[in-house]
Amino acid sequence: MDYSDRVEAFRSLHAEGCFVMPNPWDVGTAVALERMGFKALASTSAGFAWSVGRPDNGVSLEQTLEHLGELAAAVAVPVNADFEGGFADAPEQVAENVKLAAATGIAGLSIEDSTGNADEPLYPFELAVERIRAARRAIDDSGTGVVLTGRCESFVVGISDLGDTLRRLEAYAEAGADCLYAPRIETAEQISAVVEAVAPKPVNVLVNAPFVTVAEAASLGARRISVGGTLARTAWAGFLAAAEEIAESGAFTRFAGLPNVDARFVPGRRTLPRR
Repeated sequence: MDYSDRVEAFRSLHAEGCFVMPNPWDVGTAVALERMGFKALASTSAGFAWSVGRPDNGVSLEQTLEHLGELAAAVAVPVNADFEGGFADAPEQVAENVKLAAATGIAGLSIEDSTGNADEPLYPFELAVERIRAARRAIDDSGTGVVLTGRCESFVVGISDLGDTLRRLEAYAEAGADCLYAPRIETAEQISAVVEAVAPKPVNVLVNAPFVTVAEAASLGARRISVGGTLARTAWAGFLAAAEEIAESGAFTRFAGLPNVDARFVPGRRTLPRR
């Protein structure tokens, strides 16, 4: 299947305005979100991992590639891949893995700079930049035009150093990232600082708590909003609460007022008008 039109559409979405790119964790949630009118979707490493009984960052490259292919084939809108750290440390191997991801039908992917090592949670600056350069070369060599997002995980790993975050994002932009992303920043001032630092390149904002609205993020200059694993966590909250009630008290009170899920998948039926 030729996915080039989706890549073009995804790039166009980054040109102006601000769009929400929610994160499904399987085919069903992807189809439901598409039918609600969202113009692009993104995978979530955490949501997918939980769906197969693993913790975040606990799935293999092979599982992830298969999952991305399934998501891309299930919908007609662009899909952005949460490609974690590229499933490798060395830039050369990151490049090889990015080529594999670009061949799954995705329209974009992100590469983050967290190591998973508590003693050294972020890759050294120069290595982190070279990993983005390698991903850029791999995408260019693939000829797919996939949108590359450079992610700085400072705030995720507990390093609340905005100055270093901006330094890294600026370097990732210069190394070829098309979009920049610092998950877990959560103030208007931080969003504005990131937008200004990497302008004119677009910025993704993670909304995993009710600290900003779409209109407010747009007014600060954000081009893209994602929710990471938070939709999945919302679903898990309802599931766990109902199951725990059954296990602990034998009651089923949480089975009241449930949605008609089957109706979401009636062919040709769209639940909300496409904006």
